[in-house]
Amino acid sequence: MSILKFDNVSKSFGEGLQQADVLKNINLEVKEGEFLVLLGFSGTGKTTLINLMAGLEQPTTGSVTFKGAPIAGPGPERGVIFQNYSLMPWLTVGGNVQLALDSVFPNMPKAEKAEKVAHYVKMVGLSHAVQRRPAELSGGMRQRVNVARALAMNPEVLLLDEPLSALDALTRANLADEIEHIWEADKKTCVLITNDVDEAIVLADRIIALNPDGTLGEEFSVDIPRPRERSEMNNHDGFKKLRADVTKYLMDKGIAAKVEGSRLLPDVTPIHGVPAAVARAQESVRDDGFLTFSKLHKIYPTPKGPLTVVEDFDLKVNKGEFISLIGHSGCGKSTVLTMAAGLNPISKGAIRLDGWDVQGADPERAVVFQSPNLFPWLTAKENVAIGVDKVYPKASQAERQDVVEYYLERVGLADSMDKSAASMSNGMKQRVGIARAFALSPKLLLLDEPFGMLDSLTRWELQEVLMEVWSRTKVTAICVTHDVDEAILLADRVVMMTNGPQATIGQITDVKLPRPRTRKALLEHPDYYTYRQEVLDFLEEYEHGAKPKPKPQSIAAE
Repeated sequence: MSILKFDNVSKSFGEGLQQADVLKNINLEVKEGEFLVLLGFSGTGKTTLINLMAGLEQPTTGSVTFKGAPIAGPGPERGVIFQNYSLMPWLTVGGNVQLALDSVFPNMPKAEKAEKVAHYVKMVGLSHAVQRRPAELSGGMRQRVNVARALAMNPEVLLLDEPLSALDALTRANLADEIEHIWEADKKTCVLITNDVDEAIVLADRIIALNPDGTLGEEFSVDIPRPRERSEMNNHDGFKKLRADVTKYLMDKGIAAKVEGSRLLPDVTPIHGVPAAVARAQESVRDDGFLTFSKLHKIYPTPKGPLTVVEDFDLKVNKGEFISLIGHSGCGKSTVLTMAAGLNPISKGAIRLDGWDVQGADPERAVVFQSPNLFPWLTAKENVAIGVDKVYPKASQAERQDVVEYYLERVGLADSMDKSAASMSNGMKQRVGIARAFALSPKLLLLDEPFGMLDSLTRWELQEVLMEVWSRTKVTAICVTHDVDEAILLADRVVMMTNGPQATIGQITDVKLPRPRTRKALLEHPDYYTYRQEVLDFLEEYEHGAKPKPKPQSIAAE
């Protein structure tokens, strides 16, 4: 039996020439007791769809009904959990949960309310923090309060609008598991909006993709038995097939070819040497030890004495090699990267690039940070040109302009070169950041979680862009990431770091998968999940701050 129903629903905003059609001809039935996941890229109308279910928006055409009756506005039978926490900062955890009970059950006896508050706070694991205020809670704890508050209203349907997207990977996984346990216990109907394919498969009975044009896409039934253990999913054939099918559909529908135009890179050389179409994509010669980290240490002074964050970091990187650096938060990944960039002084040891010690920042080492750091009042073209003008002083203005436009085309911004950075989405800004780094024609490209602020589907898109541009330059690259799939997709070797302090290299995995790579092709490769399991096993061993002994590793690329 269906509990929620969309009958030929369309939703538009604005009028006339300003009208934006967000959803088109949606026909959807949500069955009572099911866990439905709506999956799609940013801008596909996912939040609008859930707002229609919640009664926060009304359809332009068609009807949305709950148990056969039109939805005219919000109601306690439909509990909503949003991406942001929306907690009252002056109230405690218990006070925020009671607020929901006061509004929905004003006549409930005080003792019963207190009992219910305690019950739902305990359900989300916050009994120890019931008297704390939101400012004293982590992001994951605040979202747990949100979940408890929605459950306290005893809704028949839980509507979850990307409730986990602002959380780190470990907190996100733990809270997703809790939501599943709550659903299992109460068998409430759940509708979850997400852009994370793994999260969708772990939680859903049914997955429906949303197309970029605002229509409903393909439906995928999830027949994997519950409970679904994340650690086991990597070896489950049904999970792997479904993951590949969903990924293929989303990439075919959502990631159009982003490489545009036909500009050629001019034959000009920057002050630190390279081009001639980046020395014919660095030839096929891979100089051994092009980049070396020798006994690298980073030590910070503290009131309690010196704190060694990174210790004995030894690594040799060949010319043209792509290294992924992965490990848990606090393991010193970004510290190693900023030392390589010359932005953070080396305490002990040395970093040598192309025969020279790294000392201070230099355009021969280009960095792409998690936040793009653009000048908001400048256009995309002007932001990229700042660096190009400095590293190509002998090139003509026209040649420098060609370099700028070549790389902006390569990252899919041919039609947006003259847009100001302030008017761009986060994904577009990061494209500019990538173009700016490549336009310097660096000897070394350093990427510090470059897609960490983006939703997972936009990350896919930009990973494809990064690989396409990298394949044309074969620049030596190191990418810091916490995303296992991203690490394997990009890298020739995945370098895994032990937990800090005194973090060092714990394990290295050689990724011998064919290039050029695409996410779709890798998911179908027989060795992909073997590499993935190696990295997951290492991270699991070091989870929760454990410090097992590092495995002995060869430090040179073979």
